[in-house]
Amino acid sequence: MRKGRKRFSLLLSVFLLTSSFYFGSVQSSIVQAAPEKSNPSAKAFDQKVIARVDSERIYKDIHHLSEKIGPRVTGTKEEKQTAEFIKKRLQSYGYNVEVQEFNIPDQMIGHLLAGGNQIDINIPAGSAATAKEGLTAELYDAKLGKPEDFTAEVVGKIALISRGEFSFQEKVANAVAAGAAGVLIYDNIDSPGPLNPSIGGETSVPVGGISKASGLSLLNDIALQGKTVTFTVEKLGSATSQNIIGTRKPKKGSGHDIVHVSAHFDSVPFAPGANDNASGTSVALELARILKSYPIDKELRFVFVGAEEIGLVGSEHYVSQLSQDEVKRSIANFNMDMVGTDWENATAIFMNAVDGKANIVSETALATAKRIGTPSELILYQRGSSDHVSFHDAGIPAINFIRREPGTANLEPYYHTPQDTIEHISKERLQEAGELVGASIYSLIRN
Repeated sequence: MRKGRKRFSLLLSVFLLTSSFYFGSVQSSIVQAAPEKSNPSAKAFDQKVIARVDSERIYKDIHHLSEKIGPRVTGTKEEKQTAEFIKKRLQSYGYNVEVQEFNIPDQMIGHLLAGGNQIDINIPAGSAATAKEGLTAELYDAKLGKPEDFTAEVVGKIALISRGEFSFQEKVANAVAAGAAGVLIYDNIDSPGPLNPSIGGETSVPVGGISKASGLSLLNDIALQGKTVTFTVEKLGSATSQNIIGTRKPKKGSGHDIVHVSAHFDSVPFAPGANDNASGTSVALELARILKSYPIDKELRFVFVGAEEIGLVGSEHYVSQLSQDEVKRSIANFNMDMVGTDWENATAIFMNAVDGKANIVSETALATAKRIGTPSELILYQRGSSDHVSFHDAGIPAINFIRREPGTANLEPYYHTPQDTIEHISKERLQEAGELVGASIYSLIRN
């Protein structure tokens, strides 16, 4: 795999970016590779890591997480099952393992059964819950959900509404005012996953979002035939998520610098999450295996976080629990998110920094890539939207390693869809991520 690698090249690209957490500004700077340790055997140390990175082992873990466990939605038993899997693996490697539980906002989950078929559905915050047995009712074609689209026939039925022209909140309010017992809003564009509507507050009826294909199918096969569907919404109150932290300290001394390696293990509803983010989780587990016994002179922490997909909740909690002394001793955060896609356009490894500036993590990665001949381009980019944000906000140098398309910075088309499956994972890119990040970490912590 390492044979015949092309010369390492670097594209520096810092773009104006608006993410869900940060607004960036255009910056231009020349990234200098970090000076290597004054050890002429640096490449030999690299080999101690890269010779042991096993993409088959990583791939097997991704298969287990995405295919055996499946979608690992925050607060669900599948997310907790994943946390237990990670905990046991780290314990088997001899790490000191801590389970860090924390509260999360109430989650709404739902099911829609029509004609004996289960239909994928998203439940927005603010939806009312149903009785345990669900709401069984006929559908009413409410078109766009304008006031004039409702008649007295909607009373006691579930309003089927198309997305478009005005807000979801208004559509729901109009349906409630007309006497609908529930609301289903379907997309007006083709998408592999169900619509995720935001209704802007609490409502008195259950509300769900479905795909365009599902909406049209319900309209033609159920609504026009006078058939019923069963719509169930459950509120997961007092829900929790958890972080799993595996720590290894040097054998001698105290007060060592800390290097954090992080990855989130939750996924969005209906997405098996093979790339997002079983890939980053599984590469981190492989690096934990490799680095479990080599002599180190810094404290190493593998931080597997939950609740990333609902707003970086897990990593924010982890960082908030660090003492001032621990923050001061923290010199780096290597965060891996979506590192294994086989999408042919994602030819570059982006090093996302919240401020778009080089730091010890990006510089170390550049130096490592040059030494080992990493085939992909490395691009420094200004971007939040992953767990490196929480570390950055605490003043800890942090980089998110992620695969994107150069120029556009696009993510794979399977992102946050049911198509994020093991079929779209590249073993070669898993190997590349493991070698690059693993050798970079080891160059910082080795004794």
